[in-house]
Amino acid sequence: MFTEELSRLTKAGLRRSLRLVEGPQGPRATIDGKEAILLCSNDYLGLANHPLVKQAAIEAIDAWGVGAGASRLISGNMTAHARLEESIRRFKGTEAALIFNSGYHANVGCITAICSRDSEVFSDRLNHASIVDACLLSRAAFRRYPHRDVDSLERLLKKSRAKRKLVATDGIFSMDGDIAPIREIAGLLDRYDAMLLIDDAHSTGVLGDRGRGTLEHLGVSHPSIIQMGTLGKAVGAFGAFIAGSVELIDILKSKSRPFIYTTALPPSICAASIKALEIIEQEPGLRMRLWENTAFFREGLLKASLDTLGSQTQIIPIAVGQAQRAMELSSRLLEKGVFIQGIRPPTVPEGTSRLRVSVTAAHSREDLTSALSAIREVFQ
Repeated sequence: MFTEELSRLTKAGLRRSLRLVEGPQGPRATIDGKEAILLCSNDYLGLANHPLVKQAAIEAIDAWGVGAGASRLISGNMTAHARLEESIRRFKGTEAALIFNSGYHANVGCITAICSRDSEVFSDRLNHASIVDACLLSRAAFRRYPHRDVDSLERLLKKSRAKRKLVATDGIFSMDGDIAPIREIAGLLDRYDAMLLIDDAHSTGVLGDRGRGTLEHLGVSHPSIIQMGTLGKAVGAFGAFIAGSVELIDILKSKSRPFIYTTALPPSICAASIKALEIIEQEPGLRMRLWENTAFFREGLLKASLDTLGSQTQIIPIAVGQAQRAMELSSRLLEKGVFIQGIRPPTVPEGTSRLRVSVTAAHSREDLTSALSAIREVFQ
């Protein structure tokens, strides 16, 4: 039934397969039976296997069991969920917060709840797929502006006659590693009566003096800004959240279909996230190590004359071009004991396939030096 389509995907270098990671996430892991330096995990601060985070999850299972048993609005709203939302609210400095089961759920759940046929959504062209899908599902008019181009965004806003206008952008762009011009976008909100949704999936725990994300990093505050963040990247656990006003959260509880119709997160996941957020606030040294490692690795790539596509953060792409070439390089690196996954369409535009490096605080200088040596060899 699918033979022809699978053959087409294979020839184009677009057929996916799963690699098995044996054991926990960490700076090194066993990939398909081979030990390798792991340089494509989003566990940016090394918290996914942190002993205190694991202990919090174990204690939560003893206290509340494994599953939540139902959606939050039925009987799945447990003490752990309320505590996590309060932790997120304090961490992000907002009036309220609501947790979702993934970043995809959160973006779809928020945008479809607050936008409809009489709305218009303005989305950066390189936004995450979950934002794109959410905009399409909302049935709002969908306008995409060139990447980080605030002038183009303003021209679109100026033309809009929509009842509700929402600008949506990643904070850190997940495949390019650059940061959205949030300060300039925020300056348009009052002028054009618009709201802003920031996808802080890759910024939460990473950007800002206390790890609170893009707004803290850029010193921006505005009542019409909605923050989405995930708990499965720098936080090291699983799930996501929307943080904003009390009214926004009340709307989501009543209208967000992914929230209403999904079984609640396991309480152990909530407890792990709470502990991880505490560590993020109390141990700024983790972020310092992350940025030191990031600077060292990016400098090594640039010295090797590799194109990192203007990355500003711990996500460092290495431009390749064609999908098959990216996957070949990824395989050759794994043979040398370095795991960096190739990224290809539809995740990135045609002709822009790349290796996507994710540096973490847990990597040693020896790990990074060895990885740079392997990269230089395969790119020769």
